[in-house]
Order: sequence, then C-alpha cells, then structure tokens
Amino acid sequence: MDRIAITDKASEVLEQLKSKHGELIFHQSGGCCDGSSPMLFEKEDMYLDESDILLGKLNGVSFYMNQDQFEYWKHTHLTVDITKGRGASFSLEIPLGLRFLIHSRLLSEQENAELNK
Repeated sequence: MDRIAITDKASEVLEQLKSKHGELIFHQSGGCCDGSSPMLFEKEDMYLDESDILLGKLNGVSFYMNQDQFEYWKHTHLTVDITKGRGASFSLEIPLGLRFLIHSRLLSEQENAELNK
C-alpha cells in the first residue's frame, strides 16, 4: 500500500530529468511561496534532517515531506502530476516551462489504518 503515486506524464518528465541530472530527490516543505508544491532537486543539493519524512519512492526517486506539513497531509493519498506553467521555485522542471503539482484524496479507512498505525 502506497501513500504516494505519480501520473504517466509526470513520470516521463521525471525520467527525462533523471537522465540529465542523475540522482534526484523530491521534497515538499510546506513553506511560503511554492513551498507546498513538490520540488525536485539533485540529491546532493537537498539537506535532509530528522524533520523530513520519507513518503515513498517514485521511479526510484525518494519523496520527502517536512514533518509539520505531513501532519496536515497524513490522511491523504498524494499523486504527483505535471502541468505547463512556471513555478516560483528552484525545482529542476522549471526551465522546461513545467511544474510539478499534487493531487490528493482522502485515504480509505483501510489505507488509513495501514499507513497511520
């Protein structure tokens, strides 16, 4: 049972960026501006600490969320998608004229019981 998924379109862009940049990491901080959007960085460019929670992997890329943000999202299933447009972040997809975004739905009772033990 997964807490996070990715659309086919977003997966294609992610694979393109992996080919160009190597090891990557998603992070969703919950800060100001685009902080609540998923941001993609080269793995070495993102400092993680004990306040970052691993939600899962998408195409081998770890997706982390800040603990404070996770408290708001822990009862939802997240799907990473991609859309045209420019975000206000330093995320790797921005130069392509694209930005990652999140679609969410509430977890089912079964999913909630399993994922939020």
